[in-house]
Amino acid sequence: MKSDFFRHFRRIGAVICIFASAGIAHAEAQHGIAMYGDPVLPPDFVSLPYANPDAPQGGQIIFGEGGGFDSLNPYILKGDAPWGIRVHVVESLMGRNWDEPFALYGLLAESIETGPSREWVEFTLREEAAFSDGSPVTVDDVIWSFETLGTEGHSRYRNSWGKVDQIEQVGERSLRITFNTPDLELALIMGLRPVLQRAQWEGMDFADSDGLDMFPIGTGPYVISDMDPGRQITFTRNPDYWGNDLPFNRGRHNLDEIRYDFFGDGDVAFEAFKAGETSSYREFNAAKWDNQYDFPAIQNGDIVQSLIPHQRPSGITGFVMNTRNPIFADWRVREALILAFNFEFINETLNGGTEPRITSYFSNSVLAMSHDAAQGGVLDLLEPFADDLLPGTIEGYSLPQSDGTTRNRRNIRAAIGLFEQAGWTVQNGIMADGNGTPFAFEILLQSGSGENQSIIDIYTSALGRLGITPTVSSVDSAQYRERANTYDFDMAYYRRGLSLSPGNEQRLYWGSEGITEPGTRNWMGMNSPAAEAMIDAMLNAESQVDFLDATRALDRILTAGRYVLPIWHNPVSRLAHARELHYPDVLPMYGDWSGFQPDVWWWEE
Repeated sequence: MKSDFFRHFRRIGAVICIFASAGIAHAEAQHGIAMYGDPVLPPDFVSLPYANPDAPQGGQIIFGEGGGFDSLNPYILKGDAPWGIRVHVVESLMGRNWDEPFALYGLLAESIETGPSREWVEFTLREEAAFSDGSPVTVDDVIWSFETLGTEGHSRYRNSWGKVDQIEQVGERSLRITFNTPDLELALIMGLRPVLQRAQWEGMDFADSDGLDMFPIGTGPYVISDMDPGRQITFTRNPDYWGNDLPFNRGRHNLDEIRYDFFGDGDVAFEAFKAGETSSYREFNAAKWDNQYDFPAIQNGDIVQSLIPHQRPSGITGFVMNTRNPIFADWRVREALILAFNFEFINETLNGGTEPRITSYFSNSVLAMSHDAAQGGVLDLLEPFADDLLPGTIEGYSLPQSDGTTRNRRNIRAAIGLFEQAGWTVQNGIMADGNGTPFAFEILLQSGSGENQSIIDIYTSALGRLGITPTVSSVDSAQYRERANTYDFDMAYYRRGLSLSPGNEQRLYWGSEGITEPGTRNWMGMNSPAAEAMIDAMLNAESQVDFLDATRALDRILTAGRYVLPIWHNPVSRLAHARELHYPDVLPMYGDWSGFQPDVWWWEE
């Protein structure tokens, strides 16, 4: 299966090369849309390439999740809702093909049309599209959903909505959205907006609707059939689902029931899986995968272990420094703290040294920056900001490496030198400024995360050699989410998955509005006009070459910003699951990502 995957990826790579000099596709009503060129799948495609159109239907999958939930509305800032609502219950006008970097195909919409420069987009709804209660999806539902999400919903919807000049009905089943800003991605983003039922929300305060007393009505293949608040939620396949016969859905949504059980502690969730209480478990620790999967259910074949390779970017995982705290505002301090983070020793201790380190935000992909001096289009994009860029952005930057020993002497010495340059010295064994104020900060963790606690235990020991003793606080998932949303932390565990089609969401991640606007992904509080200019360049790139240059330039700005202590990434996903659960032989280029498990899995004795 692994060799089949990489042959498949090489084919996709050839497609990317074909698009390398292609501009946006010509404007006419189509069954799908791609960021550049035309979508790969023809109008008469049978199924998505990684779905098994002959998969049997039936059975159940049970996931064990950490934390809990206190809301059933995942579209607002308030509350913590199960993510399954977004993927099982609610749909959008278009759907992703996870075998193309960024291509959408009609779901609720039967066609999409754009202006010559994508200054507008028009969608025509399928006549048969319906909510789970049998009522038809109307243009009014779509317009209301977009307006409500853009004005009252989570902040992730507001940036794109601010670029909408007008949304209007232009036919019985058609609507047009006109934009006020050049942005080639906006047409695709609007195709992925959730569509909600207006009638269900009439008379309610949408932004405050975070209770557990109303099951959302969607158009998706599943409905919420049972719920134990904060502990369990069950989604049951709707036999009357309107989209059962769509080619886009053929081979998808095969399981009769999808259940999520919530556990306060990750170790408890693993024990529940070993005991057979859940049927699928995603393992992130390579050493644990190799050494702790010898329990009876594995030995007798009731549980199997599957490795799912992928070619998506590493994203960023590690511990983020909040530059809203003045002690982290100086890049030299951040570099010193990265030097003290003894990755090689930590990786050897926890993973046997097997896991590759994240070397940049888009590492492990064609979007990744080089670590040498910037050249060509990347250099052209960065040069206007040269005076404000941090050292290494243009010249080349790589994360420091340790010698792998416990003491990490060379890097500790370098860290002390950088602290001194930034005005901090070791005084009577304590790192302090010129006024004698100690260098003190808090590391925020979510309770139940044993691996993160182990990493921080090693790190705090290393910081002790610098005269620094941070406070480590573990809080429950609700507190963690609240503090993260309001940026009430100094350092915290941070994970951001990044795709092969980065776009407007990058402004939510790194844009300056996030310095004060709650609920963004800009946890580090970065304020970089250069980064925002690179995002603009990505959004307006008319060829894949320009897009690659802009993304690689952004990667340099982020990585040389030294905001995160990066740990490792997994070039493969490790899934342990009941032997009755199966997935197709052909894997999507995104691997184990959205749209894979449980979407194209099936149950077979």
